[in-house]
Amino acid sequence: MHVSRCELLRWQFDLTWSLFEYHLERLEPADFLWEPASRCWTVRPDVEGTWVPDWAEIEPDPVPVPTIGWVSWHIGWWWSVTIDHAQGRTPRERAEIAWPGDGRTAIEWLRSLRDDWSAVLDRLTDADLDATAPAFPWPKDSKHTVAHTVAWVNSELMKNVTEIGQLRLLRAASG
Repeated sequence: MHVSRCELLRWQFDLTWSLFEYHLERLEPADFLWEPASRCWTVRPDVEGTWVPDWAEIEPDPVPVPTIGWVSWHIGWWWSVTIDHAQGRTPRERAEIAWPGDGRTAIEWLRSLRDDWSAVLDRLTDADLDATAPAFPWPKDSKHTVAHTVAWVNSELMKNVTEIGQLRLLRAASG
């Protein structure tokens, strides 16, 4: 049986998303802003009421533990910018991408990004995978291809899904 690269990458994405749905369906509103440690990164409303993430241009050491809200914003940020590139739009800056403000809306946002990314994947051919990748998330003048970008999305999403799942399980176990 022959499986094309597009089919394999799509299968991997769909598998990762199915694992994410397991957790998305079980998240409670209070899960999103639960802080599991004294040193956390989360999302907070600014003076205008826009929900913004904690952020540092140089990652602190040790890295603060992110909340589910922060991780869901992080997914929304990198995925929105990746989709912007894939659809030929001017990519948004990190500061332009706000967290929606509550868990239910964040889940809807992530599902919408999943639909947008699925449309990108549906258009790709194996030949498209060999094209030069856009500049995000790679440095300029990298030798990465579209295939690298699709594989990176799968890997980054898998990592973030695991983080959200672990945080959800820890909160549930902590009572």
